[in-house]
Amino acid sequence: MLSLVDLRTRLASGSLSPEAAIRLAQEAIAAHEPAVGALASRLADPRVPGAGPLAGIAVGVKDIIDTADLPTGMGSAIYAGWRPRADAAIVMRLRDLGAVALAKTTTSPFAGLDPTATRNPRAPGRTPGGSSAGSAAAVAAGMLPLALGTQTGGSVIRPAAFCGVAAIKPSFRLLPMVGVKTVSWALDTLGLFGAGIRDVAHALALLADRPAIDLGRGSGLGPEAGSAPRIGLVAQDFAGAPEPAMAAALARAVRAAERAGARVRDCALPPPLPEAWAAHGTIQSYEARQALAWEYAAHRAALGPVLRGQLDAAQDLTAEAYDGARRHAHRARRVLKDVFGEIDAILTVSAPGPAPEGLASTGDPRFNRLWTLMGVPCVNVPVPGDGPPLGVQVVARFGDDGRALAVARLIERALARET
Repeated sequence: MLSLVDLRTRLASGSLSPEAAIRLAQEAIAAHEPAVGALASRLADPRVPGAGPLAGIAVGVKDIIDTADLPTGMGSAIYAGWRPRADAAIVMRLRDLGAVALAKTTTSPFAGLDPTATRNPRAPGRTPGGSSAGSAAAVAAGMLPLALGTQTGGSVIRPAAFCGVAAIKPSFRLLPMVGVKTVSWALDTLGLFGAGIRDVAHALALLADRPAIDLGRGSGLGPEAGSAPRIGLVAQDFAGAPEPAMAAALARAVRAAERAGARVRDCALPPPLPEAWAAHGTIQSYEARQALAWEYAAHRAALGPVLRGQLDAAQDLTAEAYDGARRHAHRARRVLKDVFGEIDAILTVSAPGPAPEGLASTGDPRFNRLWTLMGVPCVNVPVPGDGPPLGVQVVARFGDDGRALAVARLIERALARET
């Protein structure tokens, strides 16, 4: 995989030019894209800025995020060839930093659950997940050092786990959603994919203009800082049991964290957090019904069967049900603050198991929904193994993205020492 941090080191030393760094990505795309199908479109002759902290970094942009120089197709024939007049705010931020938005990455139609044709480069014959399928697959295949995705349920963390890459879904609204196709304004969150935790930490620090996020500086965690992180192990029993392979991966991550000096203890989530998990679907469906009202009214037959069925069912949702679900969420966020009074981070699974076989499903987001609804930062940490990729997620309190990344990096390094 292409590492953003490693590329930045070479660029800073002068051993690699920005133009040569972009060529590395282009050559990797030429070699791997025919087999993976992670890109919806790409620039043939990009202009490469010579300056900026991300100069020479090629970025994939999920195809629900507006770009002025590439189509934004939403993963749907309804928007085939559609060209926005302006870049989304996050794309403009990338450009201001010197990055090249080299390609649009495939997405499930309107960031839903209908699968794409993208293949999983790290698990042949299995789904890359969704809806940010192309972003996860492009990074996993080594075509791009950084890619943007979005998460409404589990569309960043789940495909990252399935493809064996690092990813962060930051705190809600840390990154701007202006110019991104809305599914749920209470849930939609931009996320980042990279080869490792250092890469997504470095990128998020720059994009959010928060230097302390980079490598968790200022978190006060880790043996070198004299403070061992307190980690709560959360089973999410209300979401069902993970598959044996995923349970084993979580156990490995716990042992690695403890060897690295962390203090890990079981942590049960009190009411109303389980009730909030159940309310996620009501909020998402009620808002999606409004966000996609034009597409549903004018092009219902062209929608994917899963999304069409969800919108059909959403027509019967009442404002009272929606308001009740939001109240559950508000109460749960207050309670979660108290949970984090006793621990620095939560450790839980990123998905039920490895990526499902075939391309008929993007996988189940049930272990991601609560954290998206809570608006808290989540980081996927790949767990090395002999089979298909697996991942665990580190969750921290709202606004404490640097702490989530610091704990994730501690676990990542400890797992690497095992191999």
